[in-house]
Amino acid sequence: MTEDTALATVTEWHKVAEIGELGDDRIKTVSAGVRTLCLVHYQGQYTAMENRCPHQGGPLGEGSIEPGVEDKCWIRCPWHGWDFDPLTGKSPGAHEDGQEMFPVEKKEDGIYVGISKNIETVTTVSDIMAKTMTNWGVKYVFGIVGHSNLGLAEALRKEEAAGRLSFIGVRHEGAAAFAASAYGKLTGRPAACLGIAGPGATNLLTGLWDAKVDRAPILALTGQVNTQVLGPGAFQEIDLSSAFAPVSVFNQTVLNNSNHAELMSLALKNAIVHRDVANLIFPDEVQVIPASASDTPGNPDGRVSSQKVSADSKVVDQAVERIKNATRPLIIVGYGARDSMGDITRLAERLRCPVVTTFKAKGQMPDSHELAAGVLGRSGTPIASWFMNGCDLQVVFGASFSNHTGIEKKKPTIQIDFDRMALGKFHAVEVPLWGEIGLTVNEFMQKLPQEIGCLDQTAELNERWQLWRSEKSSRTQDDRGDGINAAAVFEIMSELLPENAVIAVDVGNNTYSFGRYFETKSSQRVLMSGYLGSIGFSFPAAMGAWAATQCEEDYTGRPVFSVSGDGGFGQYLADFTTAVKYNMNITHVLLNNSELGKISKEQMAGNWEVWQTSLHNPSFAEFAEICGGKGIKVTDKESLREAIIEASNYPGPSIVEVISDVQLV
Repeated sequence: MTEDTALATVTEWHKVAEIGELGDDRIKTVSAGVRTLCLVHYQGQYTAMENRCPHQGGPLGEGSIEPGVEDKCWIRCPWHGWDFDPLTGKSPGAHEDGQEMFPVEKKEDGIYVGISKNIETVTTVSDIMAKTMTNWGVKYVFGIVGHSNLGLAEALRKEEAAGRLSFIGVRHEGAAAFAASAYGKLTGRPAACLGIAGPGATNLLTGLWDAKVDRAPILALTGQVNTQVLGPGAFQEIDLSSAFAPVSVFNQTVLNNSNHAELMSLALKNAIVHRDVANLIFPDEVQVIPASASDTPGNPDGRVSSQKVSADSKVVDQAVERIKNATRPLIIVGYGARDSMGDITRLAERLRCPVVTTFKAKGQMPDSHELAAGVLGRSGTPIASWFMNGCDLQVVFGASFSNHTGIEKKKPTIQIDFDRMALGKFHAVEVPLWGEIGLTVNEFMQKLPQEIGCLDQTAELNERWQLWRSEKSSRTQDDRGDGINAAAVFEIMSELLPENAVIAVDVGNNTYSFGRYFETKSSQRVLMSGYLGSIGFSFPAAMGAWAATQCEEDYTGRPVFSVSGDGGFGQYLADFTTAVKYNMNITHVLLNNSELGKISKEQMAGNWEVWQTSLHNPSFAEFAEICGGKGIKVTDKESLREAIIEASNYPGPSIVEVISDVQLV
């Protein structure tokens, strides 16, 4: 790509002030098109000059006209006191030639400044990298534009103007990272998050760790101070390379002589292939360096191979031998199997055996399926525990054997995973099998003989579901007069949420109750902060899911729901205004018990006093209305069904605030 340069030939006039608006011997900052200028009214004359002081960029229009020697007056920069002639822009000393001046006309209706129509434009390294990013399929960036990422932000703006990218300006960078993480979890493709140097970058870290530990691809773009002042300790300078090293599989600073397109290509390749975090750090002045004539944007052609890896046939034979001889096999599905559920379901139907999921995999096997046995572990159901306890073989796909799930270590186990490190990571298993899950399941199906030893467990599954549903129904009637109980909330949500809903859940008692009581159906997808377990995840994650419904074919038009407690929503409640700004159709169900209920429960379980877990909340329903969304407060079970229907029919963000009982979870 050659340097794309256009020279100014035409002047456009912009009205910048009213007659009489600016008093004599006064200055102010004004906007003329895309330019920010210092407008001067001095000794009856109007002038306009570049607003940026050449010293450190101080805004001259925020300074003043002050007297000097020999009755000479000067515009004084408010930051460090550099002086400029009000009429010519010249400085009194030899440190600079002076400010760029612009023509001014006083007309009947106001003061006008002339700006060249075609300001010189040059393709920058940021332009090359932004175009590379969209070539690799990045469709959304979540973040905050600030002083140390403006050159990069301009490149992103151009990509958005060209229709290749959408930018969501959030209120907190943590929400940006959570949204991008959820986008990656849902689609398997990376979104990006953007922050400035210093605090903007560090605010991204929690959401990036969430993506890393849950194996979601994500791209972080962080501004940095000028390399000229990097090291001694400039304003907002921190060692971003070191700060991001533990969370990033790829972590590089963009330099003036970097191969810029290749850096972006490698960042995205690492994010996609490793399902991990890639981070690029952009020093301020590097962002606007003109690209060289030989620079061209990169793309993924020929850079990424198929993910399908066939398993060792001898190990497959060992697994098949164990499966065909099992009487009561149990299939356990983790989050890593999310893209192979059709194949796994066909295997379960062949074996007529139950399928349980980890909590992070909730919904991958819908509870409406006759072979579903629900979630296993602390957030699970007695159905799943029953069949794990009674099985004589565990066939585990894409699960990590975390403590929260509690997969039995003493049962004979076949473990299948695309990640070799996950196989037998915490304890030995009988058959560790490395390979792409879908291909491996199909090999099982081909090699299983017609006659196998498995019992048909369908009737037993149905019986266990009847017992559990009867128990859940009885719990919906519990009422202590302190709010609606969780069983009732999730019974109604199970009934009402559409079969193709995407549901982001938070952390806390509300989440445990969701895992236990909510019954998934059809193609519903559940998003959560799995291994990090970060409170506040759900609403920003719903924003990321909503973005996916706008541009990803598999998710177009899907309704988005979010569930949290009051503690979780309070962490990022300001970003409800982001949802309003971009008209995100998100229905948020908020269980408000004015307490960090899970922490209270843990304190009581440890025989400690309940301390510092109470919360002082606003009316979240009124908050939603003030922000410009829909808010409905529900205090009784009878009103909840209609409230959820009304909120989900609202064409924008809504909150159903459910006053809930902290004890009935």
